[in-house]
Amino acid sequence: MEEPVKFYTDENVSSAIVNGLRRRGIDVLSAKDAKMLGKSDEEHLRSATENNRILFTQEGDFLKLHASDYEHIGIVHTHQRTPIGKIIRGLEIIHLIMMNTDMKNHVELV
Repeated sequence: MEEPVKFYTDENVSSAIVNGLRRRGIDVLSAKDAKMLGKSDEEHLRSATENNRILFTQEGDFLKLHASDYEHIGIVHTHQRTPIGKIIRGLEIIHLIMMNTDMKNHVELV
C-alpha cells in the first residue's frame, strides 16, 4: 500500500502552516529545514520531487513551471490571502485522501 503524501514547503510558506501540519502528524519538510533558502523555484521543485514530497506553495511561478511540462511529483497551490486554517485543513484532506501516484504532474488548488 502506498504511503500518504508528504509535503515540502517553499521558503515563503509561513512557519505557522508547517507547525500546524506537524501538530496533525503530517510529514512536512520546510525549505529552511532542508537548507534550501535562496534557491531557485526549479531547485525547490526538483528537491521536492527527489525527496518524494508534494510541493506546497503560495507562489504562482510554480504554476508556470507546471504549465511548461516540468516533471514533478505534485504541486499544491493557494493564494497568499488564504487563511492559515483553511490552508491547513486543505492540506490535511489532501494528505488523507491522495496518494503520490494521484499527484504526479498534477496541481491541486486549496
